[in-house]
Amino acid sequence: MATVVVQPHYIFGLRTGVRNNLLFFDEQTIIFPCGNNCVRYNIDQKCQKFIPGTERSHGMQALAISTNRRYLAVSECGEKATITLYDLQHEQSRKRKVLTGGEIRVEEFVCMAFSPDSKYLIGQAGGPDWTLFLWMWEKQRLMATVKTSSNGTINQVSFNPQDNTQICVSGNGVFKLFRYAEETLKQSSTFKTDSHNFLCHTWMPKEQVIAGTETGQLMMFESGRLRWEMNLTSALSEQEVERQLENKESNETSSTTSFLPRVTAIVGYSKNFVCSAGPSTVYLFEKTEEKGQYKKTKEIKIPPEQFTNESTPAAPQEISSLCISPSEDTLAISTDRGQLYSITLSLAELSKGDYGQFEYLSQSYHSAVITGLSTCIRKPLIATCSLDRSVRIWNFETNVLEMYKEFQVEAYSIALHPTGLYILVGFADKLHLMDLLIDDIRSFKEFTVRSCRECVFSHGGHLFAAVNGNVINIYSTTTFDDVLNLKGHNEKVRSIAFSADDSHLVSCGMDGAVYEWNTLSGQRESESVLKSCSYTGVTMSPDAKTFFAVGTDCTLKEIQDCQILKEVPSHDVVCTTVAMSRSGRALFVGTSVGTVRVIKYPLPIQMDWLEYQAHAGPVTKMVITFDDQFLLTVSEDGCLFIWKIIDKVGQGLKRQKELTYAEEILITKSDLEEKLKIMHDLKTRVDELQEENKYQLSLRDMSYKEKIKELTEKCIQQINSLNAEKEVLKTEKEKQQAAHFKALSEIMEKHAKEQQDLESTNNQKLMLEYEKFQDLQLKLHNVQQEYEQQLHSMEESKTRALEEMTQLYEAKLLEKIMMLTQCQDESQRQVREFEEYIKQVEEDGDFEIEDIRMKYEQHLREEKMSNARLKVESDTTKKSFQNLQKEIENRSLEIEKLKQEVQKLQAVIKSLEKDIQALKNEVQQRDEIIHDKEKSIYDLKKKNDTLKNTVAVMEFKDEYLQEQIEPKENEIKVLKEQMQEMEGELEEFQKNNTQLELKIAELSLKLKTKDKEMHKEMQKLQDMGTLVHRFKADLHKCLDCIQEPKKLKENIRELYKCYVQQSDVVEVVGLDTDSQGENSRQREHFEKIIASLKKQLTRDTNLHQANNVKLMKENVALIKEINDLRQELRTVRIQLHNYESQNTLNKSRTKSSTNTRAASARSGGSMTKLNFEEEAEKIIQLQRMEIQRLKKEIDGQRPSSRTKLPPLTN
Repeated sequence: MATVVVQPHYIFGLRTGVRNNLLFFDEQTIIFPCGNNCVRYNIDQKCQKFIPGTERSHGMQALAISTNRRYLAVSECGEKATITLYDLQHEQSRKRKVLTGGEIRVEEFVCMAFSPDSKYLIGQAGGPDWTLFLWMWEKQRLMATVKTSSNGTINQVSFNPQDNTQICVSGNGVFKLFRYAEETLKQSSTFKTDSHNFLCHTWMPKEQVIAGTETGQLMMFESGRLRWEMNLTSALSEQEVERQLENKESNETSSTTSFLPRVTAIVGYSKNFVCSAGPSTVYLFEKTEEKGQYKKTKEIKIPPEQFTNESTPAAPQEISSLCISPSEDTLAISTDRGQLYSITLSLAELSKGDYGQFEYLSQSYHSAVITGLSTCIRKPLIATCSLDRSVRIWNFETNVLEMYKEFQVEAYSIALHPTGLYILVGFADKLHLMDLLIDDIRSFKEFTVRSCRECVFSHGGHLFAAVNGNVINIYSTTTFDDVLNLKGHNEKVRSIAFSADDSHLVSCGMDGAVYEWNTLSGQRESESVLKSCSYTGVTMSPDAKTFFAVGTDCTLKEIQDCQILKEVPSHDVVCTTVAMSRSGRALFVGTSVGTVRVIKYPLPIQMDWLEYQAHAGPVTKMVITFDDQFLLTVSEDGCLFIWKIIDKVGQGLKRQKELTYAEEILITKSDLEEKLKIMHDLKTRVDELQEENKYQLSLRDMSYKEKIKELTEKCIQQINSLNAEKEVLKTEKEKQQAAHFKALSEIMEKHAKEQQDLESTNNQKLMLEYEKFQDLQLKLHNVQQEYEQQLHSMEESKTRALEEMTQLYEAKLLEKIMMLTQCQDESQRQVREFEEYIKQVEEDGDFEIEDIRMKYEQHLREEKMSNARLKVESDTTKKSFQNLQKEIENRSLEIEKLKQEVQKLQAVIKSLEKDIQALKNEVQQRDEIIHDKEKSIYDLKKKNDTLKNTVAVMEFKDEYLQEQIEPKENEIKVLKEQMQEMEGELEEFQKNNTQLELKIAELSLKLKTKDKEMHKEMQKLQDMGTLVHRFKADLHKCLDCIQEPKKLKENIRELYKCYVQQSDVVEVVGLDTDSQGENSRQREHFEKIIASLKKQLTRDTNLHQANNVKLMKENVALIKEINDLRQELRTVRIQLHNYESQNTLNKSRTKSSTNTRAASARSGGSMTKLNFEEEAEKIIQLQRMEIQRLKKEIDGQRPSSRTKLPPLTN
């Protein structure tokens, strides 16, 4: 095994394409995927913990966190799709369970969700089957499966937060609700949603589901019906529409659908919800007073990046997921460009205006493939470039993005000068040498090297090499001259590296050649060509004698003196990059599957390495820092990993020299002058403001003194006026008292009489209620006793069970600890025994060989005879020796396993030591704060002494003034005492007045209630009168049919149904003696009648309105028909007239012999004319009759006296 290991230290980046890729663990911690790991990022402390992905997985598909925030589910695809569950409360995020589809073949799980009680988990499998799985995950038990879609993709699944058994599924043309019952998932409701592509949904209170579509529609479903719908395109402002149109014009090649406000994510909180509304936009919605309606309250946008190029604005970011912190205070979002943003909801809601802006949650990350990586010697900086046209500078000590800038052209390679003050970037058009200024990256020299895929500075910084196709150009950093052109490769050069003393350079290319060049003469000193392999990465040992290359043939090659010494196969995995530590102890290899391998040096014969899950794509570049403390890797997934290089003990590699990083930075003279000017202006402004403040303070003091004088004068005047008012009030009070006494005596007499009546009635009611109360008290007492007994028994049983469990587990723990110690002792003892045994075997072997030699010299002939016997003995010894070797290897494997366990424990200890160190740092910071505060206290004490001196002077003045004030204060005290006595008397009078007013109010209320009861009784009498009048009128109508018994019988039955119910048929057995109870019952009854009549009236009016509208429509249609018929009549008459004229012409032409025929024709024509006229008149009469009939129907359907009234009930 390798003596050098690595552990993840920090990660910059976010993995896109993972469903629900941002989650809140608590208020300060978020979880997001990065590469093939999940990161737990503490927002306050800026630290990270890692949950590595499973081996041989092809990548994560979805994340889900349980409702109690304890468990994390990670969906991964591979040979078989799996869902891995982790315990987040464990420090190392221990793996709990692994779920699969069982016998059903599943390639991927596209989305997941936990139940509200966190006991169940649903997972949606991908196409073509689209099967939904329901597990009881703690027992790894598959509860049910159901096919959710036939054609469309499923985008989200979720549980009802109030119901474990209800599940919602949404997707392309799919919106279904399922319910788990009888060990199956049954579809509870369906919606016609073929035309909608639902991208997301969320549950709201009262079983409401709000879903968002690809076309920007929000739909709210409740109990199986569409209750509310809104189109977000209507909510866009005019400015937004204009901006989007401009974007469309500028980006003609882009599709029109990308500018629609797609609702890609939605999340609910309290009674409100948040949803994405197209690129870079989020809307806040809150519930209105109208039932089931929501309105937009706030629009929050992602701000434009600081260092973007104005000529090519940044592409809009699509929001991929939204999440809200447990306290509903923070909203965090992730985008399809791999960025994280957040906003405080309380501040956003309180802020003025309809718009808000997000802020970066940590830093800005790369959003495309990272093509270049470099580090320097004098500063703890990392430089990266990407196909997102940005160059970023990171600090691996503080884990912060120091600087970034976006350009118009894609960047393919990058190199950082050893001083950390300059940077070399290979763009698509040219190679640029740039200054790293305090707040900008500026180009100061350009070289005509197009699409430079590889560039590197020498260790001394005086030279730099750049690849131009299959030629390597070496330039001087000081003069910018092209010093050397290294030609020899037939195809593109993929990797170059300088030796430690910069005298040699090694290169490899796609032509399968590895060349060593002399940087002084430009000659090729050694070469190794293997045409069957195209190399992708090369590095050299610290002594520059050995090269290590990787390529497409899945092997790591060690090359020395133009020959391949060793080849280490990599299990059919293509190695993309290679790097060697400066100490020469280990090699680091990046693979096409995103893993990082650590191989000890010298290279082992067998395939022996440590492999770590790192990226989700091929590793593009790999660099080790100058002090051998960190390994840096970048990949096509857009993530930057920082690994800590340690040995097996857990300590960092020993440094040859302690590095002290430089703190100087570059700044241009113009920038410095501008900043100095600004500082000078600010200083002068501060001085001016201080003088202004002093002047304003003095003015305020003067004004406040004048105000105090005015207020004292006003107070004295008010006191005098109040005294006068007091005397007036006294006289008024005496008059009012006399009037109140008279009114009181009269009211008291009335009240006494009413009280006696009420007491007599209420006593009877009280007796009945008291009996009921006693019965209920007895029942309550019995129930309480039973409940307390049950509680007591339950508590005793629980305490016993708890004690037994604790004793059991403590005993088990002790046994395990004893077993561990015994195993360790036995392993040590066995190792010692084997070492001694090996020594003894070796000594015995030596003695035997010496004896055999002596015997051979003495007895050659005898030796030939015993040779056969010795061969047999040697065979047996060989066999025993092989057995012993196998036993030794087994023991060594056991020892290594124990060592790994020790390593894990040491890692835990190290993490705890880090926590202790962090706490110590906090203590130091607080000590510094205390020291600063002590300094400020000392300054304040000095100021206090000066103030004491001034106070002494002021006290002397005060004593002198008090001597003058004392006689006046005595007078004021006497007056105040008189005032207090008068105020006490006033308060007593006011109390009496309030008591009397309260009594009057009570009596007036009673009077009002009595009046209301009287009015109600009168109203009841009137209603009864009207009811009797209606009944008489209906009876009179029935008497019209007295001679027709059948009609009479039917009319009487209708009357019976209308006015009589079954309760009226029952004979009244006895009357209630309590008249007041009867009145109350009748009042309730009549109120019910009135309510029912009102409902019936509204129903009837609605019906009549509908009928009237229908009849009006029919009338209009009939009138149209009449008009058409009239037109037809006119046309017929015209035809008749034409026909007659034709007949007259025919008559004149014919001869006299045909007179009889003409006469018959005339008579026939006149008859047809008469027939047509008669038919037209008949049609008109029929139409008139129909109109009259319809008018009668309208009049007959008006509300009459035959409306049914409910029967009287006692």
